[in-house]
Amino acid sequence: MQIALAPMEGLVDEILRDVLTSIGGVDWCVTEFIRVSDRLLPASSFRKLAPELDSGATTRAGTSLRVQLLGSDPLCLADNAAFACTLGAPAIDLNFGCPAKTVNKSRGGAVLLKEPELLHSILREVRKAVPAHIPVTAKMRLGFDSPDGALDCARALVDGGAEQLVVHARTKVDGYKPPAHWEWVAKVQDVVRVPVYANGDIWTLEDWRRCREVSGVEDIMLGRGLVCRPDLARQISVAKRGVVVQPMSWEELLPLLADFWFQARRKISPRYAPGRLKQWLSMLTRSYPQAVSLFAQVRRENDCERLDALLGLDSKKLNFKAVV
Repeated sequence: MQIALAPMEGLVDEILRDVLTSIGGVDWCVTEFIRVSDRLLPASSFRKLAPELDSGATTRAGTSLRVQLLGSDPLCLADNAAFACTLGAPAIDLNFGCPAKTVNKSRGGAVLLKEPELLHSILREVRKAVPAHIPVTAKMRLGFDSPDGALDCARALVDGGAEQLVVHARTKVDGYKPPAHWEWVAKVQDVVRVPVYANGDIWTLEDWRRCREVSGVEDIMLGRGLVCRPDLARQISVAKRGVVVQPMSWEELLPLLADFWFQARRKISPRYAPGRLKQWLSMLTRSYPQAVSLFAQVRRENDCERLDALLGLDSKKLNFKAVV
């Protein structure tokens, strides 16, 4: 069984990837999508969203990082994928699942599920351009407004060269509304010859067990469920071996939250760093009652030194470089 950490734009950046993978249970993770339109991007565009490329394309915990591209031009995507490999990308992932309206309007993400022939062309060109030893994978939804074409899209991606598929078990129109339709993951796995990962609505161990039963697949990708319950991947990987562990306590989580804030303070402008802390803390309220109390204290606070104190950090002993 493989457990992957989902790419989530504006949320799972290198800081949160670093913290979440340090807990254990995650086999690989993916960058936020790198938008490809009509040109070969400079190396800085890749390193901005994937700074791990400069350290072996792994997080501090040694978890492998895939580079995800989003776009609709097969040849341009192929050129950028090949360039990403020269920068150290160990795998290329292609995004056909983003439901954002602005992305879809510019022919990126889930809107391409209306065009299976284009999906096939993209995979074919990227697969040809990328060295044979580097995997090319894809993430898709069940469709744009209906799952009726999901199997055609899955076949197109795999026939084009995708070596794995992650299926977010909703359509674009569904967004993130429950439920996830895991039964469609089973249908996709029935028609393709590559591993299929189930994604969507796995918040707890019990959700994972039901997803495995309904979808029939072993491999999963965790998104918001792992962000809200940071040890969920570890719980699942241990449970798979028949062992039960106690969930991570709030006291165990606090040092990780402080580490996240410390990294945010070092890498993000003081104007924006508090927002990143509030974003994650807000999501933690789903799993930790104590997070509700702490979030109430920080939600209107934008002074970084006062936030240091709330998280038990001594600002006077910290050496933060100026961030612009």
